[in-house]
Amino acid sequence: MGVGAVGAVTAAALEEAGRHEVLLCVRRPRPAPTVRWEEGGRHRLRAPLLTDPAQAGGPVDLVVLAVKAHQTAGASAWLRRLRTDGTPVLVLQNGVEHAERLSGVVPADHVVPGIVWCTAEAITDDDVVVRAGDQRIEVPAADGIGASFAGSFLRIEPVADFTTAMWVKLVYNAVVAVEALTGRRAEVFSDPGIRRLARDLAAECAAVARAAGAVLPDGFADEVVDHLAALPPDHGTSILYDRQAGRPLEWDARNGVITRIGASHGVPTPISDVLVPLLAAASAPGVADPLDRAHRAATVHTAGRVHGGPEVCTA
Repeated sequence: MGVGAVGAVTAAALEEAGRHEVLLCVRRPRPAPTVRWEEGGRHRLRAPLLTDPAQAGGPVDLVVLAVKAHQTAGASAWLRRLRTDGTPVLVLQNGVEHAERLSGVVPADHVVPGIVWCTAEAITDDDVVVRAGDQRIEVPAADGIGASFAGSFLRIEPVADFTTAMWVKLVYNAVVAVEALTGRRAEVFSDPGIRRLARDLAAECAAVARAAGAVLPDGFADEVVDHLAALPPDHGTSILYDRQAGRPLEWDARNGVITRIGASHGVPTPISDVLVPLLAAASAPGVADPLDRAHRAATVHTAGRVHGGPEVCTA
């Protein structure tokens, strides 16, 4: 459900594994995406694209929910059609509130949160680029989702301390909101002022994470900013791409959650308290960055290739 970059890559992995008939659930008619790898090779999805839950024909064995967090409510009709009481829902969304977002639609014990570390970018509706590097999804240690992907390029990694794993990803995602607000890719972290801001924001998010039960080292904020500053200059993130295209931003699951959970634990979040209203305003319908999709596609293919580097926030 949802065939952007993450959904297309996940569907390609399930087709490659060959254990299931795959259905692609989308909001509107569109071409079947082709997933391309930086190091060569491509996979054009063979699965049918369905635009109406009635086309699905009944319950399935596994639902992969890959729509953005703020699009979850729009997927409820699909979820009611596709799942039974025993159907797991692998939720590939940002944030730490996977089960809460599906409350009333999917029982909490059937929600399998997934943390996506995937170097993919949707260039157009039918073209997804996967950058070099490890492509994996972290899941709680007790779940059995991995068998569905066995034999594919996508690694399902069970994690014992899943609370910490979720917060590690969330801190990265919260910090790269700077890209959406500045309209710049990873090169923005080479600016000394932005780097100081990013470091302070990472420290603030890490304090909230620790209050919520995550186990993070003392130097984690520096680690986050050093990693972001070391990425290829043209490396971007999904919230930046959405800003450039004038789409609603996933600001609440990535940044609003910091202020909410911080307040619940009495942890001050002064930087997030400023950034969140700015992100909400930038998310208003029709508010787009001047850097359009065509320019973005040209940038991504600089020198005829896609630059590599570990991805921190495509989901």
